[in-house]
Amino acid sequence: MEWVLAEALLSQSRDPRALLGALCRGEASAERVETLRFLLQRLEDEEARGGGAGALPEAAREVAAGYLVPLLRGLRGCPAGGADEPGPAARQCRRVLRAAGAALRSCARLAGGPPLAAALAEEALCDLLNAGPAPGLDWAAEAAVEVLAAVGPCLRPREDAALLERVARAALALALGGDKAGPSPDAAALVAGRLLPALARGGGAALRAVWDGLVAPGEPEGPGRVGSQLLILSALAEKLLPEPGADCVPAAREAGLDARRCWRFWSTLQAGLAWSEDALTRKRARYLLQRAVEVSAELGTDCACAPGHGPGPSLFWWSEKKKDELLKFWENYILIMETLEGNQIHVIKPVLPKLNSLFDYAVSEENGCWLFHPSWHLCIYKRMFESENKILTKEGVTHFLELYETRILPFSPEISEVMAPSPFPLDFIYLFSSPFVYRSPGQLIGSVSPLGLKLQKFLVTYISFLPEEIKSSFLLKFIQKMTSRHWCAVPILFLSKALANVPRCKALGIEGLLALRDVLQCTMITHQILLRGAAQCYLLQTAMNLVDLEKVSLSDISTFLMSVRQEESLGRGTSLWMQLCDWLRINESYFRQSSTCSSIGLHETSSLNAYVRNLVQEYIRSPAWEGENSCMPDWFEAKHVALMVLLAIDVERMKSQYSEKRRTQNVLRIFLDPLLDALVKFGTNAYMPLVKTDRCLQLLLKLLHTCLLKGSGTRDDEVVTLLQNFIMSTTESISEFILRRLTMNELSTVSDLDRCHLYLMVLTELINLHLNVGWKRGNPIWRVISSLKNASIRHLQEVDHGQEPTLGRQIQRSVSMAALAMVCEVISQKPELQLDSLDAGPPETFISSLQLNQTLQKPHTEEESSFFEESSSSRGWGRIVARYIHDQWVCLSFLLRKRHTLTPASEGETLEPTVPAAPLAVRTLQSALEALTVLPSEQVLPVFHCMNILVPKLLSTSESLCIESFDMAWKIIASLSNTQLIFWSNFKAFVQCINIIYHFIYFSTKREDHYVRICAVKFLCLLDGSNMSHKLFMEDLAIKLLDKDELVSRSRARYCVNSEQHRVKNRIWQTLLVLFPGFDQNFLNKIIDKIFQAGFINNQASIKYFIEWIIILILHKFPQFLPKFWNCFSYGEENLKTSICTFLSVLSHLDIITENILEKKLILKQALTIVLQWCFNHNFSIRLYALVALKKIWSMCKGLHIEELEALTSVIESSLSQVENMHGAGGAKKNWQRIQEHFFFTAFHPLKDYCLETIFSILPRLSGLIEDEWIAIGKFTRFTDIPLDAGFQWHLSTTQLCELKAGDWSQQDVGSNSGEADNQSEWTDVQKKIIPWKNHVPDFDLELIFQDRAAKLGKSVSRLIVVASLIDKPTNLGGRMTVFLGSTQCHLGPLVHVKPPQLIDYLQQKKAEGYTIVGVEQTAKSLDLTRYCFPEKSLLLLGNEREGIPANLIQQLDVCVEIPQQGIIRSLNVHVSGALLIWEYTRQQLLKQGGSTA
Repeated sequence: MEWVLAEALLSQSRDPRALLGALCRGEASAERVETLRFLLQRLEDEEARGGGAGALPEAAREVAAGYLVPLLRGLRGCPAGGADEPGPAARQCRRVLRAAGAALRSCARLAGGPPLAAALAEEALCDLLNAGPAPGLDWAAEAAVEVLAAVGPCLRPREDAALLERVARAALALALGGDKAGPSPDAAALVAGRLLPALARGGGAALRAVWDGLVAPGEPEGPGRVGSQLLILSALAEKLLPEPGADCVPAAREAGLDARRCWRFWSTLQAGLAWSEDALTRKRARYLLQRAVEVSAELGTDCACAPGHGPGPSLFWWSEKKKDELLKFWENYILIMETLEGNQIHVIKPVLPKLNSLFDYAVSEENGCWLFHPSWHLCIYKRMFESENKILTKEGVTHFLELYETRILPFSPEISEVMAPSPFPLDFIYLFSSPFVYRSPGQLIGSVSPLGLKLQKFLVTYISFLPEEIKSSFLLKFIQKMTSRHWCAVPILFLSKALANVPRCKALGIEGLLALRDVLQCTMITHQILLRGAAQCYLLQTAMNLVDLEKVSLSDISTFLMSVRQEESLGRGTSLWMQLCDWLRINESYFRQSSTCSSIGLHETSSLNAYVRNLVQEYIRSPAWEGENSCMPDWFEAKHVALMVLLAIDVERMKSQYSEKRRTQNVLRIFLDPLLDALVKFGTNAYMPLVKTDRCLQLLLKLLHTCLLKGSGTRDDEVVTLLQNFIMSTTESISEFILRRLTMNELSTVSDLDRCHLYLMVLTELINLHLNVGWKRGNPIWRVISSLKNASIRHLQEVDHGQEPTLGRQIQRSVSMAALAMVCEVISQKPELQLDSLDAGPPETFISSLQLNQTLQKPHTEEESSFFEESSSSRGWGRIVARYIHDQWVCLSFLLRKRHTLTPASEGETLEPTVPAAPLAVRTLQSALEALTVLPSEQVLPVFHCMNILVPKLLSTSESLCIESFDMAWKIIASLSNTQLIFWSNFKAFVQCINIIYHFIYFSTKREDHYVRICAVKFLCLLDGSNMSHKLFMEDLAIKLLDKDELVSRSRARYCVNSEQHRVKNRIWQTLLVLFPGFDQNFLNKIIDKIFQAGFINNQASIKYFIEWIIILILHKFPQFLPKFWNCFSYGEENLKTSICTFLSVLSHLDIITENILEKKLILKQALTIVLQWCFNHNFSIRLYALVALKKIWSMCKGLHIEELEALTSVIESSLSQVENMHGAGGAKKNWQRIQEHFFFTAFHPLKDYCLETIFSILPRLSGLIEDEWIAIGKFTRFTDIPLDAGFQWHLSTTQLCELKAGDWSQQDVGSNSGEADNQSEWTDVQKKIIPWKNHVPDFDLELIFQDRAAKLGKSVSRLIVVASLIDKPTNLGGRMTVFLGSTQCHLGPLVHVKPPQLIDYLQQKKAEGYTIVGVEQTAKSLDLTRYCFPEKSLLLLGNEREGIPANLIQQLDVCVEIPQQGIIRSLNVHVSGALLIWEYTRQQLLKQGGSTA
């Protein structure tokens, strides 16, 4: 059409100068500039044929300088478009800009070419440099780029080489952005799509400048920059990767370029494949890789990439001798990378085995070295590990580890060099945090995950192979990453074990030790105690194996050891303790000297001993700033000193194992001298600082607790014996000090309660020490116990006489109750004290008179200020009261244990009210329940002890109270599951109570889980349908059960097998089957619709069997409901697609249904008509069920010899014969055989198997229900609470159904293999498109003459152009679109087929003609089709069926449009996508025409 218009203009005036001048006057609209553009192109064609006028060059220069250049400069003020889609004004400006650029190119050629082109290029280059790199792209820069793209091909390669280089460098800077400003996507797309390809045509100078800028060393390699680099590389792919004989080869050869030989090119490509989050960037990288392989294969010459960093093979190489192997490798590699872009695991999984073939090609069989650089494989695994699909991630991890384990790969040193500098292994650590690593299908609870073990083994080997110079930094970062996330306990355990298994090396300094401490103190603080303890062991072994001793001091090690909890892992006497002692013994002279450790003592004392002695002296020396009213010191220092003392003395024992034994005693005495000197002065020095006494007693207590061996006795332990002897020498002084502090009103503040707790713990330990050596009357501890007991009772019996209690008075009462509880507890645990220690009267009398759960009143208001001053460091008054109540129950527990046995003396015996404090045992148990609601979980143990005595004696008289006690106790136990330090003692007391309750319940009543259900079922079986009240009860129950089933179905449309919903529905339909004999026709008429409706719901297998069964029974008993049953097949297909199999299964038992019907012909005809329709359904499973029903119905028809159906004989017989005799061993034949062998269609008889055994045992078992839901028939006769009716005979199955095992029938839809699979066996497991007409499409020669084709067609066409050059089946495309759109409703332009090599030039030309290039592609900036407004002049570029639009063409697009979708399908077929876009364009144009007409 443009060609015709140009001819018409030239026919009006043969003076081109006048024509051009006329067009240059007036408003610069898009139509005027486009008319000027195609007129100049027409004049250019005439000039090329030698028919141009002589004044044409001068006219062209005037148009360029006087009209086009000012016009382009004036476009700087154009309004900008939106962020996602440009507005109408911006579109108009861009249309003018492109038309002006194309016109300027024609002017440059008409005016003599190079001089004008160079001048225009210089001017545009100045504008471009003034714009500079910026985050966005303004109109000035875009106009400059358009001018340069227009005149660039007119520049001379040699004369204008310097100008071309400057333009190329400026364009590259604009595309890549500055150092600070990141690359602009719009700028990069414009430069790569318009300017750089145009410059590359000008010769090798521009191409060399661009290439040098891309591969320049030291440039930043951020994700955005890699994307821009790959955009430019893909745009220049034809120049940098030239094909043999192509037009662009001379320019590339002139510049001496071959991207295949550049290491920087391949590293950028790999960065795009592996690390880019943008799918379009990854697509460009795959395109470049594929093109490089194709070019290498066609050139047929050897080449190799220059070596990069590190050893190993080149990143890319080609050898003509190994062409076939190389093509196989890269074909598989590109296929895998393309497939990984999807989210459909069923598409990806068949491709994953090809990873094995990659390694077969990658590793040489001769010398075991890498033939292909291992970084290519890491790109694949990186994509898999970071996939959103966790199943794919697991597949990748599994494959990687299996490959590592089963194949001998050259990991050292090449793969270590490749992996270590990259973030791959450090990111690989995060795979340990994923739950799938530790859970596998069928894995037993508590078993170790095989995948987790493989990950662990890989990490150990990988770290072992790392070079020493990078191992230290890698391990430090590795451990620091363990502290940077909220890790779970199991992942930390696996990682800790992996680190512990790393061979010994000097890798960690003080920073590494601090990182390990952070893992122990921060990451693991909330972990389960057993897993945390195991992880602590491994981390301590890690420290011993990997710490560089010359970089850490003993002080650093001892501080780190405090992070390892002694009660969880580092117990004295354990193997870990002995390993630590041996490690200290061997290495104590290699630690870095600490400035805080002085050489005090004898010269022969080792560095460890000197450090420990100095540590004890510093600890005992009390700080001068702490006053008498200060709070208790922190326990950390006492734990620290005690740990190091015992470690040092055990190290000394190892040294002197074969030398003098007395040395151990001397060293321990040297360590403890400061402590013992202070303890001896406790009883005589009344002015000793309080903080010093606290610290000494804390250290004493921690020494006694820490020295105890784990899991063995202490009698043969020399250290324990020496320590006990030293401490016993100070017993009298310590006990007198404690007695004075507890009984002389010296404890009067809230913080003193902590001291009280400390004193009582020390006193308990001293009593235990003396009991171990033998208790003697006259022992100083004896006097302390007696005096403490009497003083405590006296304080508690004092009456306030109506006065407000003071803080000191209440604190003393709390102290006295705690002291009395301690005395009772010691006597209860040590029977030898009970005989000769205390007179029984006073304490028992006082405890009996205690008012249980009595609280302490808050102190007097005048003292509140002092109380609240301490509240910040105290436990609060609530905690004080809770401890007070706890101590009351300790005393009561002592009394109950002394007076009562655990079980009744005889059956029926009850607890006599002999305890004065509890006239009735019931009242005491009620008080225990009240105490459980008040006390915190860690203080309920004495209450449990009391309940153990009370509950068994009250089971027969107060069962409800005992059940309430049991329920509350269990809730408390369950809440302690994560606090094992107090869990086991409470759980032990709870279990003691449970044993008695279980004995009472089980052996007295023989109850079990199914007992209630069995009684209920037997009760329902006894109901008589002739009894009106029974009948009404059954009907009401059935209606409620159906309503419940409907409610459960609505609450969750889909539910898992053996879930709570599944069990509830299963029991509902079991009960309905039991009730069915009592239903009459009238009642069934009310509920039959609900039963049929239940068949339409998506249910689990066992529910479907019950529903089908009850429908068969209803139709057998009442054939009147058959019309309603036929109506079920008339529902919409949407309702039937998941449920029709239920009703087809019912039809497979049509012989049972029609058993009592004399005239069966009409029923059979109806059934045959229905089932034949479903035999042709598109769903494979529905066809199988329909064929099973057809086989049954047809056998009945043949038996009755129905003449009306003889016409169908040949069709049905051939169909059934074809199914029975289908060839091959495919899935269809297997599934047909399996469904026919299914128990529901073979062994199951709806009438003979109608019994309790089938309902509650056989059918649940065969349908895969969990064993908890099976009720054996023997249980119905074993429990005789409700006897079975004498006439009840249907409780046992009369068929062989009970002997069957559960089948494995599953619904599968498997197609047959394609015909081309025979000669492509390697690809039979990969999903691909089948093209049956592949060899029948003629090779059209569509060489186009663009200017006159429309004129030759002789008609006006739409302004939409559809380019289908990338499609390998355009005939199918056109045919489907014609059907989709309809020839009478939409008039499309011709489907233009341009050969792929011509596409870039064709698209550039159409842009100049004002067309907007639209492509269907999913990119980060794609627009929603429903929101995009098509310009009238639109060009639709359709992509390839498999790859979409190639990466080198995406930058030519003005707009990327995507079709909104739901689900996991990533794309539609190209003919569907094209038809949708064409229809949307047509719809918008029709609306515009209708609006303008209106």
